[in-house]
Amino acid sequence: MDINFEYYKIFYYVAKYQNITKAAAALGSSQPNVTRVMKLLENQLDCRLFLRGARGVRLTEEGEKLYYHVKIAYRHLWNAQEEICSREETGRGTVEIGATETALHLYLLDFLQDFKASYPKIRIKIHNHATPEIVKSLIGGNLDAAVLTAPFEIPKSFQVKKLMDFQEILVGGTQYVALGEKKQKLEQVMEYPWIGLGKGTATYEFYKEFFLRHHMDMELAMEVATSALMIPLIQNNFGIGFVPKTLAEPFIQRKKLIPIHLDCEVLVREIGAVAACVQDRSRAADIFYQFLENR
Repeated sequence: MDINFEYYKIFYYVAKYQNITKAAAALGSSQPNVTRVMKLLENQLDCRLFLRGARGVRLTEEGEKLYYHVKIAYRHLWNAQEEICSREETGRGTVEIGATETALHLYLLDFLQDFKASYPKIRIKIHNHATPEIVKSLIGGNLDAAVLTAPFEIPKSFQVKKLMDFQEILVGGTQYVALGEKKQKLEQVMEYPWIGLGKGTATYEFYKEFFLRHHMDMELAMEVATSALMIPLIQNNFGIGFVPKTLAEPFIQRKKLIPIHLDCEVLVREIGAVAACVQDRSRAADIFYQFLENR
């Protein structure tokens, strides 16, 4: 099937903006021309790619599948173009990174200060999601690298480097001050409302396994989508939960959070970096990952 690759470029912009007028403006083209090309592409692929509505367009199931691949291809072509055009200058390009919130606050923000000081002309795009979603994007070619909170599973074809350990502690709001007066048995604190990240996150799986090791079932009274919501909810006495010790300490010092000490094991977790093998990385992505390895 001999399809003009310019059609895929136009399709990419229409799918990205979900609006033919905005896509035409971004392409420096006209709305009738963009519409004509999309009809040609649909005819050649023998399927409908868009559903038109009053506010714009949305992708059909076939359109979503095509956009998934075109988006990856477009990003690789753009990065290649950047590298070739800037071949006289090292340290240019764009790196797209996936990061969990915990990894972002405990490691990546500090790391990026050093990296940007060394490579100010490399652009950084950060995608903040849960670990499983980041892994999926990385495997699918949508990301150059990822800084993740363990546990995670990644194909052996990817490079993985442990970056740091961090400890999590159990805390509650001021309503739970009595729990902080002495060490508590895990089974004793299970009767209180718990707050935690929900199913589909690495943190949920980590604590599910932790409770199973103690012959208990984890049942959350309140599930949150991001770790940034944990401390505010705990601080406002909606329940107790595990949070990174480093992030909790300023609130503990101001007596906004109460540390609850357990008579069982101290919880230690890992943050790791993942990237495609060297031959599959752009120059900018390779510079980024090498900086991670040598830090």
